[in-house]
Amino acid sequence: MAELKFKRILLKLSGEALGGKTGFGIDVDEAESIANRIKDVREMGVDVAVVIGAGNLWRGKQGLERGMDRSTADYMGMLATVMNAIALMDALERQGVYTRVMSAIEMRAIAEPYIRRRAVRHLEKGRVVIFGGGTGNPFFSTDTAAALRATEIDAQVVIKATKVDGVYDADPKKNPDAKKFTKLTYIDVLNRRLEVMDSTAITLCMENNMPILVLNLWDSSALIDALHGKEVGTLVTG
Repeated sequence: MAELKFKRILLKLSGEALGGKTGFGIDVDEAESIANRIKDVREMGVDVAVVIGAGNLWRGKQGLERGMDRSTADYMGMLATVMNAIALMDALERQGVYTRVMSAIEMRAIAEPYIRRRAVRHLEKGRVVIFGGGTGNPFFSTDTAAALRATEIDAQVVIKATKVDGVYDADPKKNPDAKKFTKLTYIDVLNRRLEVMDSTAITLCMENNMPILVLNLWDSSALIDALHGKEVGTLVTG
């Protein structure tokens, strides 16, 4: 077997990844499909941590447009990420993958409180760790939570899972002439305002030299190829 390029990864999923064709709610088939891909990676001996968004259950922007307090909207989003984390945990454990959900907001009846050393220990024991509750603070996105947790657990890369095969200079679905980038710097992403992750997350990755790999999780071979060091998707580094 080819040597692995990354042995500990942080997988960033959007909430819409669980939403199926509509992008809303939790689609059991989609959860199982994602769980299958994570299982394949775990069986390669890679430590896997996951941060998942909440866009399939709650969009804070809609609340803000109606005058909702920003902190309230963000806390609702954090709670929704825990629901998604539990759904993904269930899909993984039904496939025999030991999983732990850790929440930045304490809710001991359904998730462990986030403690960095405990999270690392779970990974060392071969468990998949799903981080829910964002950073535990309003005004920070799940992108930033992914960058933060990846740094804390000494991940070697943040893998941003999308439904396109990398980062383009325009929407490839609307513009057939859109150019795909194979490599970018953090500064490129910030200056070009490319929608890789939000600026806070990009800056945090830049300050900690944390690579970001954007790829199509729904391509059956992309994630495995990336872990073996093949050129897949778009790599953002210093």
